[in-house]
Amino acid sequence: MTASPVDCKSIDRATIEQFLFHEARLQDEHRYDEWEALWDDDALYWVPMREGADPTREVSYVYDNRARISSRVRQLKTGLRHAQAPQSKLRRTISNIEIAWGDNELMVEANFVLIESRRQALTIWGGRTSYVLVPVGDDIKLRRKTVVLVNCEHPIDNLAFLI
Repeated sequence: MTASPVDCKSIDRATIEQFLFHEARLQDEHRYDEWEALWDDDALYWVPMREGADPTREVSYVYDNRARISSRVRQLKTGLRHAQAPQSKLRRTISNIEIAWGDNELMVEANFVLIESRRQALTIWGGRTSYVLVPVGDDIKLRRKTVVLVNCEHPIDNLAFLI
């Protein structure tokens, strides 16, 4: 579903923030089908292994196009992924939201802190997320999502959930 030519300047800050909060909640609650439905057909979901990386020349934790996002969701829904059996309990906070309104897309950046509880251990994940959001009819869709973890350049134990 390619973005329609809607003027992004007509989308207010509260609507954008609610979209980000909703996306985070879907991830935290493992509502994979609903999360996947937020993505535009021209999607890219990227978690680099270092800030400033070139995903075409360097290995990434995640570098998924739309088809790979669908595949990842199907895998998570099987319940057979050892790394997520049992599923992590997740809660994240999003803050410091900055928005740049373009004509056909929104550039949004935000900090996040994510608490993961799994097998009697708590892990704190933190970083900065960059989003490219596009209007599609009356909805907003994710076109790009880049998550740069604070500790991205260090070994990461298990990233088997949606960050």
